[in-house]
Amino acid sequence: MGDRLKTIFIETYGCQMNFSDSEIVGSILSKNEYALTTDITDADCILINTCAIRDNAEQRIRKRLKELKAMRRNKPWLKVGVLGCMAERLKEQLMNEEDIVDLVVGPDAYRALPELLSQVEAGSKAANVLLSEEETYAEIDPVRLGSNGISAFISIMRGCENFCSYCVVPYTRGRERSRDPETIVNEAKRLFERGYKEITLLGQNVNSYRWDCDGGKVDFPELVKRVAEINPKLRVRYSTSHPKDLSDKLLEVMATYPNVCKSIHLPVQSGSNRMLKLMNRKYTVEWYKDRIEAIRRYMPDCAITTDVIAGFCGEEVEDHLQTLELFSWVGYDYAFMFKYSMRPNTYAHKYLKDDVSEEEKTRRLEEIIALQGKLSLESYRKDVGKTFEVLIEGTSKRNKEQLFGRNSQNKVLVFNGNGYKPGDYVMVKVLDCTSATLIGEIVEN
Repeated sequence: MGDRLKTIFIETYGCQMNFSDSEIVGSILSKNEYALTTDITDADCILINTCAIRDNAEQRIRKRLKELKAMRRNKPWLKVGVLGCMAERLKEQLMNEEDIVDLVVGPDAYRALPELLSQVEAGSKAANVLLSEEETYAEIDPVRLGSNGISAFISIMRGCENFCSYCVVPYTRGRERSRDPETIVNEAKRLFERGYKEITLLGQNVNSYRWDCDGGKVDFPELVKRVAEINPKLRVRYSTSHPKDLSDKLLEVMATYPNVCKSIHLPVQSGSNRMLKLMNRKYTVEWYKDRIEAIRRYMPDCAITTDVIAGFCGEEVEDHLQTLELFSWVGYDYAFMFKYSMRPNTYAHKYLKDDVSEEEKTRRLEEIIALQGKLSLESYRKDVGKTFEVLIEGTSKRNKEQLFGRNSQNKVLVFNGNGYKPGDYVMVKVLDCTSATLIGEIVEN
């Protein structure tokens, strides 16, 4: 294939961490004589960065691989690589059964991509899915793929050691390890100097961030403090928090610094103590409620969002009703809601029974979705009449005359532009809302 392999397109599925990883891959390749393209039709190699968290995510990627196989009929030189969690979980299967896949690379082996691509270019298949206990890609300055030039992700740690019984992440991403805080702060400084106004600190469980060095220990609240102090005009977000580790110290930092956004994603997964124990979540409903009350105490205006699983192994109607009860008690602003799908090699796959019927899972999920729709609308209606500082992110898809942005609570606001542009901060008064969007007007200072 010769030099044609030099043009690479990266397609990303799944969580924010995957998008951050794609930017690391882009940086590694662009510094090794590979050109990145945003047009898939120009690509000579397509890298699919994959997710394995749910079965439907893997099915989407398998469908995509079949589409790429058809594309290769007209471009016989086209090479395809699978990166990330699905690559880690299904290396042998992808290499042996998927005749479209030339390259399989796990999330800790991206530094090896130039060498592996050279093997592919020479006509061989190539793979590296070795997990690492040290790799954090700390000194790599990621390219910002598809960026709006305003918001960016920074990975502060990798891996997970929570071993929730339903989850494949500890097996696909390995042990927890944190980046040197100095490299994180420096990356955030560089982004701000380039004009970025918002960064999101990423980790499978950011609350577990720990760095021990000669200069002392740095935990997650201290890291957030250091990033917030770069500049008051740099917004700071983070994702994701585990309820068992959400500390008052972090809430104090969030309450102290206005540029640390008042929005916390706190996955609950179930409102039943029995189910939480089966899920190995390591907290109780009572502990979770205590954390919610602490958030409200430190930051009454903080938005709270969550994840929930409907129909986990052994879930009974009473467990489901307890989840609905907790949703109503918290009054979430938004939720990511899913039916349970058994993932191979997890604790649940080995020791529990997926005994809730698909129909019942769907019924329970629909009840949760309906309740959350009401809660979201209530949350947004409470904001009507209020004025928020909004960071403008772009032009509204529905009306090119309007702009959109988000407030500190991570809610989207749409409003007339009045000559402002993406990257500007404006004060917006909310006039109306839907269950997902606030509609307002700029209030001139």
